[in-house]
Amino acid sequence: MNQIVKLKTQFITLGQLLKLINKISTGGEVKNFISTHQIIINEEIEKRRGRKLYEGDIVEIDDEAFQISR
Repeated sequence: MNQIVKLKTQFITLGQLLKLINKISTGGEVKNFISTHQIIINEEIEKRRGRKLYEGDIVEIDDEAFQISR
């Protein structure tokens, strides 16, 4: 089951999402986290920390899934 992540803005970047869901504590950890974990967005592997996520996007990080909502 997907965990719902509610946005207050139109979009959020992958790096911001990782901080929001407490996968990392600082923005400086984003690059390392992305390179050492499997991140799939809408069934495509993603390696860009600046990837914009919009309502309806599904983000899978290792064995957890998050759905972006507004």
